[in-house]
Amino acid sequence: MDIKSPAFAPGALIPPKYTCDGADLSPPVSFSGAPVGTKSLALIADDPDAPMGTWVHWVVWNIPAGTRSLEEGVPKKETVADGARQGTNDFRRIGYGGPCPPSGTHRYFFRLYALDAALNLPATATKQDLEKAMQEHILAQAELMGKYTRR
Repeated sequence: MDIKSPAFAPGALIPPKYTCDGADLSPPVSFSGAPVGTKSLALIADDPDAPMGTWVHWVVWNIPAGTRSLEEGVPKKETVADGARQGTNDFRRIGYGGPCPPSGTHRYFFRLYALDAALNLPATATKQDLEKAMQEHILAQAELMGKYTRR
């Protein structure tokens, strides 16, 4: 399985447009290679370099199995057009919250999971809730990492 973005190459800098220094839009991501038996996809974006521990930027689940991408600027609401659900990030908001490191260069991991089930979670769900619900349902996973340094 693979996840990539036309906005930045693996390991490259995330453009400011997708951060707190810009429009704070979610970047476009595309995926391929979900295994047979995939019923839904989930996505977690986080920053392991945050001073107080890993900072969660985006939690999305129940992305339909046939979905091949998430467009730029996914609306910051509980349910989006294709029925995917978005949870609460560490900014305490629903949807995507872009990179906003207090200092230095941070790494941002976008992890995609292929699941053998759809998940029943409330919009208040956090990364921890999603990880718990995904246990024993993960068929495959993929990762994309980008970096960001504030100006």
